[in-house]
Amino acid sequence: MKNEMKAFVRKSAKTQEVEIQDIDIPKVQADEVLIRVEAFGVGIHDRYFIPSKVSFPYVIGSEGAGTIIEVGSEVKNFNIDDKVIFTTILQMQGGSWAEYAVAKQAALIRLPENLTTEQGASIPIAGKTALECMREINLKRDNTLFIAGASGAIGTLIIQLAKEKGIRISASASAKNHDYMKSLGAEHTVDYNDPDWTMKVKEWSNGGVDTALAIQPGTGTDSIKVVKDNGLLITVSGDSQTVVSERNIEVRQMAHQLFTNQEITDLINKISQGKIKVVLEKEYSFQDALEALKKTETRSARGKLVVKINQE
Repeated sequence: MKNEMKAFVRKSAKTQEVEIQDIDIPKVQADEVLIRVEAFGVGIHDRYFIPSKVSFPYVIGSEGAGTIIEVGSEVKNFNIDDKVIFTTILQMQGGSWAEYAVAKQAALIRLPENLTTEQGASIPIAGKTALECMREINLKRDNTLFIAGASGAIGTLIIQLAKEKGIRISASASAKNHDYMKSLGAEHTVDYNDPDWTMKVKEWSNGGVDTALAIQPGTGTDSIKVVKDNGLLITVSGDSQTVVSERNIEVRQMAHQLFTNQEITDLINKISQGKIKVVLEKEYSFQDALEALKKTETRSARGKLVVKINQE
């Protein structure tokens, strides 16, 4: 096996520029596996979500799927040639945007045979966030939920998970994505460019929704307007401090929570069984990964972007 790999890296803490380089393949620790990466998900935070004290160049990325080619001495539940979905969140030894990646045994989930590696790579981060959001909103059948910025990877899953529970959903996105959101289970859709969108949501929900979920940054201030008195607004992207509460509405930031692999596995099984859809807007080649990152950073994606690696 070769000693070097191609990877997308940050070269310095002083700049967020990412470039492709040839670097050493990472070494496996006792509780880790080495994975030949076949696909990785593209996330809004991939460029700058890295540990505070790392050695550069540092491989970016948080999620992927591929084949195990080496196992550490303490790895008991996975073997060489197993196909896996994995996460590499804030690993000191680097992330998933590379031809090879290491991941801890605890961060591995078997890839169902009927899912592609591209589908598998798209699930971990959006899936975990969607599960966190569903736990936070804690709504019941026939309760009303407004989702701001609902056409991306997280919103795509939340609409379906909420629909599964019988929650009535109003969702915002640009007009081109309205039919898409309705196909997933949204009962009502609005265009955030429409100056009357808040009024339309309140009319649909008979005066205001039980809960609003502001996925995109900066959407909390407008989203609170469509929440009923004494209702709840949850912000996902960290702008809860900028929202001024009104009408006794609780405003809180979504808290990241500990999840067992079983909960993520249950979601992946639903996807494998066709009960929940993952939507890949586009698959990019390894060489075009930075184009995918820039596209994701516009926050206008429909579903998820992934990068596929064709290794020799």
